[in-house]
Amino acid sequence: MNDDRHATAERLILQEQVEGISAEERQWLSRHLEQCADCALPARRTAEALRSLRAVSIPLPAGLADRAQLRVYWRAEELEERTREAWTMWIACGIAWILGLLTAPLVWRGFEWVGGLAGLPSLVWQTGFVVWWTAPALVAAIVLIARFGAAGQREQMR
Repeated sequence: MNDDRHATAERLILQEQVEGISAEERQWLSRHLEQCADCALPARRTAEALRSLRAVSIPLPAGLADRAQLRVYWRAEELEERTREAWTMWIACGIAWILGLLTAPLVWRGFEWVGGLAGLPSLVWQTGFVVWWTAPALVAAIVLIARFGAAGQREQMR
């Protein structure tokens, strides 16, 4: 039981400096530190160490805050631009799909007519229709992968 009280006191000493503790916990800790010299010494040393650290002045390079602020601004602009590009790409893809769906019957008939004129088997002109439909999607996917893959690699290098 006594070890538990010491462990609790140690936890509260550290927690008080970092997160803060409740008034009830502070009262218990104060009473315990008055009665227990073994816990009072680390509490005093911790408080002294923190006072010493707070007193240390670390000189920062001139203009550091301005440079950091500028980098944050640039990064925010870059993220905004990416968002605009992404919306533009989604809108373009949506329009392309809608137009593709609306023109699919006409393109199907066109492939069927050319296949009939050329005497091609149905499987050949139907394959041509599928390629006609998938080629733009494949090109767009390659462009997107190249675009966002390169951006991801730049992001990892930072």
